[in-house]
Amino acid sequence: MKRAALITLLIVSGCAQQAPLALRDMGSFHVGGRDVTLSGKPVKEVVFTPGGVPAKVDPNGTYLVESMYVQYFLPANKRGSIPLLMWHGGGLTGVTYETTPDGREGWLNYFVKRGWDVYNSDAVERGRSGWATYPDIFKTEPLFLPKDEPFGRFRMKDSQFPAQSCDNFVRQIVPRWTSTDDAIIAAYTQLVDRVCPCAILFHSQAGQFGFKVAQARPDKVKALIAVEPAGQGDAKLGERLKAIPTLFVYGDGIETDARWPTIRRNGVSFGEAITQAGGKVEVVDLPKAGIKGNSHMLMMDRNNLEVAALIQRWLEQQGLYR
Repeated sequence: MKRAALITLLIVSGCAQQAPLALRDMGSFHVGGRDVTLSGKPVKEVVFTPGGVPAKVDPNGTYLVESMYVQYFLPANKRGSIPLLMWHGGGLTGVTYETTPDGREGWLNYFVKRGWDVYNSDAVERGRSGWATYPDIFKTEPLFLPKDEPFGRFRMKDSQFPAQSCDNFVRQIVPRWTSTDDAIIAAYTQLVDRVCPCAILFHSQAGQFGFKVAQARPDKVKALIAVEPAGQGDAKLGERLKAIPTLFVYGDGIETDARWPTIRRNGVSFGEAITQAGGKVEVVDLPKAGIKGNSHMLMMDRNNLEVAALIQRWLEQQGLYR
């Protein structure tokens, strides 16, 4: 009898895990941007389709640039008391938080299924946010990464990253610029003005964006989750974050990497500035927490849901979950 009951429980549990994702709404929008007028450019004659009739293209005029694409998923059973915003790292897009390169559930689905309103963005100059001409508008040329470069940069060797699917990860990488930070911050700030109060979960390059936007809008940000941040805010303005609980999360292999010991030290130092100003900051090194083998892309690693569960528990501890 007990065995039958156990089998029934396992079947029910398995069905619950495979239950359909129920949403009360989903959609997308663009936010931010500015008009830029160009002049003095030569008119070109372009054939858009082989065998087509040439058309004159006049590049002079006003362009709407530096807008940001946002996609949102609102669960039917809302349990998070505020929206959760997900901001990706350099050379990447919101795909970071979607299905993992080897086809498993990503963090976006994980948190939506747990009742969070999730807003996932493609930062300015990434993916569906689009590009602008350079050097007229974007002042530098785009950077492109060779296929094998991210494997070392993101500490994937001997980690839990699904290396057999690395090509699928490389397919997600897009051009990036080094001269668009102010535009990215402006768009993220407009997003916060539109949908917050909120919690912001940000990764890698978005470290500076998450912290600086929170410093600009401290009344609208209720929690910060810095996942291996590669940038910081203004340490002199640490007091602006004192009322915002902040979690730093770091993976494995940092101490043996050429760059990451310094990156981590800078992040922890910024956290200490917040603490000294009266803030509440927690730094979690996953290996010390018993979660081992994570690369820089820990939202894609084979144990990504274990890391997500750690973040979920922390958010619950902040009183942000019903």
